[in-house]
Parts: sequence; C-alpha cells; structure tokens
Amino acid sequence: MQSSSWSRPRPPRLPLLLLLSLSPWPVWAQVSAMASPSGSLGAWDCPEVCTCEPGGLATCSALALPAVPAGLSLRLRELLLDHNHLRALPPGAFAGAGALQRLDLRENGLHSVHVRAFWGLGALQLLDLSANQLEALAPGTFAPLRALRTLSLAGNRLARLEPAALGALPLLRSLSLQDNALAALAPGLLARLPALDALHLHGNPWACGCALRPLCAWLRRHPLPTSEAEAALCVWPGRLTLSPLTAFPDAAFRHCAQPLALRDLAVVYALGPASFLVSVAACLALGSVLTACSARRRRRAAALRRPRRPRDPDSDPDPHCSVPPADPGIPAAAAARA
Repeated sequence: MQSSSWSRPRPPRLPLLLLLSLSPWPVWAQVSAMASPSGSLGAWDCPEVCTCEPGGLATCSALALPAVPAGLSLRLRELLLDHNHLRALPPGAFAGAGALQRLDLRENGLHSVHVRAFWGLGALQLLDLSANQLEALAPGTFAPLRALRTLSLAGNRLARLEPAALGALPLLRSLSLQDNALAALAPGLLARLPALDALHLHGNPWACGCALRPLCAWLRRHPLPTSEAEAALCVWPGRLTLSPLTAFPDAAFRHCAQPLALRDLAVVYALGPASFLVSVAACLALGSVLTACSARRRRRAAALRRPRRPRDPDSDPDPHCSVPPADPGIPAAAAARA
C-alpha cells in the first residue's frame, strides 16, 4: 500500500523556471556575488587591477603601476603597492581610503612626495617608504598621520630630515632611518616623538661631533639592541676612526655650545623686536640731530662768505663827514692832499 504522500499532486515547475529565466538579474547571480571570494570587499570596492581578500586587504604588488589605482574604498584596511613604478605621489593620492591602516610603497623608485599626498589617512598606522629614491621631504608631509605607529624611510637618499617633515606624531613607536645619507639629526626631531622606542640608524655616514648631541642623549635613555648599537657608527672628520654612537657620554659634549632653553628662547623672542625698534628710533633721532647741525653750519658759512654792500654817500646822515667827489682832472694824490 502506497503512502498518501506519493499520491499528492506536485506543484507545476514550469512557471517557476519561466520566472527565473525572464528575471533581469538572476537570483543565482545575486547569490554568487554575495558569496564572492573577496568577502567584505565586493567587486565594487576593489580596484580593477588589484586582488582583494577578506578583511579589507588589496594586493596590487609588482604590477608595473605608474600611479595609485583609482577606486579606493572606505572598506580598505591594507593596501600593498610595493614593487611598482610610482615615481611621485600627487596631492590626495589616496582619496577615498580614509580607513586605511597599512600602506606599503616599497621599491617604487619614488623621487617626490607631495606635502598633501597623505591627506585623509588619519587612521593609518603603518607606512613603508623604504627602498626608494627620496632625497628630501617637505615640511608637513606626515602631519596628517596622527595615528601612525611605524614609519620606514630606510634605503633612500635622505641627507637631512627636518622636524617639520615628520611633525608631531604622538603614537609613533618605530622609525627606520638606516641606509640613508644622514650625518646628523636636526635638533628637536626626536623631541616631537614622545612614544618612540625603536630607532634604526645603521648604514648612515654619521659625523662624530656636536651635531650628534641630541641623538646620543636619546640613545642613553633608549638603549639599542646589541646588534643595532654595534652597527650604528660615526666617523671623526678628517680621520678614519669609527666610534659607536652609544660610546659618547654627555661629558664628551662639554665643549659644545649649550642649546637655549625654552625660557631663554622666550626672552630672545620678546626682547629681539623691542631692541630692534629702539635701535631704529635712536638711529632716526641721531640722524635728525646730525642733519640739523650740518644745516646750521652751512648757513653760518654762507653768511661769512657774503660780500658787504658799499656805503651810499647820499644816504650818509652827516654831510660834513662825506668826502667830496674827486675832480677827474686832478690826480688822486693831489686830491688827497687838498
């Protein structure tokens, strides 16, 4: 005996198949798009030339890209652009990727980074610019990266690194400067990095001298690992002698000029303009006095050189004292005797 379920009529399948075939966006296409291997990054979030993975990772490595790919999304968390051909970073190069936390730009042949190239990356925590050809960094280049914790500038051509280029990075913990052309660090650079505890210095032509005083003071407070300390060396000018940067106590810099304290700088900035104005006023007053004295001397000299006017006989008040006019026929001597 057959069960009643076998005798129950089945619903027709033809209308359902027709509905699915006539749909402009098939249901199975929607399901496949939702289950795409890119996970949280769908096809509309990932740059076309890159490969996206779950968690917001976009891999664009070694694709010979001449510029940062377009179509960056807020869902991006990591962007790998290493081993490409990015020669320069223009303003707003990473617009749209405001949630980016890791950016890898190694080995791109970078020559220049615009001062506004990293604008909008306030969540960035790791930036790798190593193995490029950077020779200088404009003031304020890294100022927007307030959340940055790791910065690598290793393997470039930096001969000087100004404090204004790094700016105040309160969370930066690791700074890689090895294999550049640095002879010293500008005063005040390390003072603006309060959280820094890892500094990589080897491979630079550090010059032993007074300019190393801030760096050596920082190294005494933050000892380097043994391998790093042995590789961080400076050379004495005019000699071939190498010395570890960690071998200089503060007494070695007693002959150097002491940097001005903040109080002294405030006094200088306050008194400098005032003393300048006083000196200008004194110069103007002295110049006015000298000009007046010179004009008075000129008037007196002109008065002494002025000829006296001859006396007019007709205007003489005493006619008896007047000399009679000489006769033209009488000689002057005879007229005088007469």
